[in-house]
Amino acid sequence: MISVEEAQARVLSLAGPPAPEDVPLAQAAGRWMCASVAARADQPPFAASAMDGYALKGAPAAGDSFTVIGEAAAGRAFAGCIGLGQAVRIFTGAPVPEGASRVVIQEDVRRDGDRITVTQGADSGLHIRPRGADFPAGATLSPRRLRPADLALLAAMNVAQVPCARRPVVALIATGDELVMPGEEPGPDQIIASNAFALKAMAEAAGAETRLLPIARDNDAALRAVFGLATGADIIVTIGGASVGDHDLVGKVAGELGLEAAFWKIAMRPGKPLMAGRMMGAAMLGLPGNPVSAIVTGHLFLLPLIRAMQGDPSPLPPLHSATLGTDLPANGPRAHYMRARLSSTSISPFDQQDSALLTILTEANALLLRPVADGPRKAGDKVPYLPL
Repeated sequence: MISVEEAQARVLSLAGPPAPEDVPLAQAAGRWMCASVAARADQPPFAASAMDGYALKGAPAAGDSFTVIGEAAAGRAFAGCIGLGQAVRIFTGAPVPEGASRVVIQEDVRRDGDRITVTQGADSGLHIRPRGADFPAGATLSPRRLRPADLALLAAMNVAQVPCARRPVVALIATGDELVMPGEEPGPDQIIASNAFALKAMAEAAGAETRLLPIARDNDAALRAVFGLATGADIIVTIGGASVGDHDLVGKVAGELGLEAAFWKIAMRPGKPLMAGRMMGAAMLGLPGNPVSAIVTGHLFLLPLIRAMQGDPSPLPPLHSATLGTDLPANGPRAHYMRARLSSTSISPFDQQDSALLTILTEANALLLRPVADGPRKAGDKVPYLPL
């Protein structure tokens, strides 16, 4: 068995460089921008008023009067030049007229016809946004996963097509004679297939496209047929069948189809019987069949691989720390990712940690990490965790 850290490194080595494609800006939310993008113009492209008020020249004092000679609004500039003793009515976002050096806000003047008088207590702010104050032409936005604010910035930079990493395609294959799909009537010795639906949602949230393939039955021919349906995927994920039982055929059949194994078995729980490698031109992950094992290993291995394939420079989930809310005994030779409840003050693992219990997983909002051979812990100790 290898450590979780070594297994993660080997999984990430299966990710090649991201394949770029141009994506319309309106469709780029959540996508990984894989190259820097440069602004095509200054923003703002002209000196603009930051307030509604009057543009004028100089530094007026209380009681000074000015003649209003025109108006400037957003999208409609004043064409002339302001001289001493003159003012232009101006609105937020409008270009500042030539000759103006400040904007007096409308609350600080008294207007009578075409004359304004600056009132006592007027503030001294310029209220002008200089040209390029947000960013100059040529300023760049570096690669990242695009958030809504990033889309607004790209739009202001006049970028209509964004270079993004192609979404990796993940083919999900549940295996086992015991499985039937939700909505079907299980036999007396069958259960409902559930793991693939969580993994599908997780993968799509991380930016992947997914293909939910038919259940592969426990025989060579069926497994080979479903593997054939995964042709063209970037990541092939099997669920179940990766252990050492007589009916665990994933490793055998994958090997016959050319699997170049990266590892098999890791020192963790839940999730010890996990395999990875390359086959059929794709990265391959063989996840355990127990629901909690499949979902936890999905968080630790599948999602980082998806992020790495899109160019994320830090694809592994970051560890956080919290105050332990209860005493814990020493841990054994495998890293233990315990389902836990994180509150504003502490973190406490659930009493039941059986890897078949989905109800506990739905109540958990964190995985409390017990490192290999970690000693006894007392309430109040700082412990690492992963948020869920």
